[in-house]
Amino acid sequence: MARERPELGQASISRLLCASGLRISPSGVRYVLQRYGLETQVKRLRALVRSSPKGVESLDQRQRALLARGALSEDEAAEDAPPRDRKTRILDAAAELFFDLGYDGTSIRDIAGKVGLLPGSVYHYFPSKEELYLAVHRTGITRVEARIKAAIADLDDPWERLRVACEVHVAGIVEGSPVDRITGRNLALVGKHNLLKRITPFRKTYENLFRELIEDLPVAPDTDRSLLRLFLLGGMNWACLWYRRGIRSPEEIADIMLDMVRQGVQSTHHLTQTNTGDT
Repeated sequence: MARERPELGQASISRLLCASGLRISPSGVRYVLQRYGLETQVKRLRALVRSSPKGVESLDQRQRALLARGALSEDEAAEDAPPRDRKTRILDAAAELFFDLGYDGTSIRDIAGKVGLLPGSVYHYFPSKEELYLAVHRTGITRVEARIKAAIADLDDPWERLRVACEVHVAGIVEGSPVDRITGRNLALVGKHNLLKRITPFRKTYENLFRELIEDLPVAPDTDRSLLRLFLLGGMNWACLWYRRGIRSPEEIADIMLDMVRQGVQSTHHLTQTNTGDT
C-alpha cells in the first residue's frame, strides 16, 4: 500500500486493508511503517524515488507536489531546530500562549517566562504585545502561503490545485507549529477589531490565493464564487477547535470537505425518486 498509494495516511490505509479482509488498526499501520522508516508521506515518496531508475520522474504530478511540500516543511522545521535565534523562540512561545489563553489572557511576562527571558528582552524585539501578536500572524500567513505555492506549482488541474491548497491549509492550522496554527483563528470572534483591521491586509493577500484558485474552477454558471471561498475557508478554519489527532488526517479532512462542496451530499437515490415524482 505504501508503494501504490504513498499519499495515504495511516487511517486511510487501515480502512482499505480492513475492507479487503486484513484487520489492522491505524496505530498498527503506523507501527509497521515505522519499522521500515516509512511513517511519513515524504519518507514514502522519497523511498519510491530512490527505488526507481527514473528517480522523481517516476512520481505523478500530485505526488511530486506532495514531495515538494514535505521537503519545504522539513526545511522550515530544520530552521526552527535548536539552537534557534531568540526572536524565533519568542514568536513560537507567543503563538502558543495566544492560541491557548487568548490575546487578553497572555502577557509579555508570560511569554518571556516561557522562553526563559526577562520581559525587557522581549520588548527589545517587539515594542508591544500588539506588535508581537501581529508579527505572529504575519509570519504564519507568509509561511503557509509559501507552502501552498510550492505544493501547487506543478499542478495543472484546477480542482487538484485547490485540493492540495486545502490540504496544506488544514495541516498547518491543526498540526503545524504554534505560529502556523494561530493563523486559522479569526480575530473578529474575540472582539479584537483593532487588531483585525491591522492584520487584514496580510490575510487578504492569502485569501486572494484561494480567490484565484476558485476563479479557475469549472463550476455551474450561477455559482457565487465569493461565497464558495468564504464557506470553504471558514469551514477549514474551524478545524483548529474541533480537530482530534488519530481520527482523520488533516489531508483527509480537507479532501472530504472539498468533495462535499464539489459533489454535494444528497444521495443519488433520493434525487432519482424526486425526479420520478416530479415527472
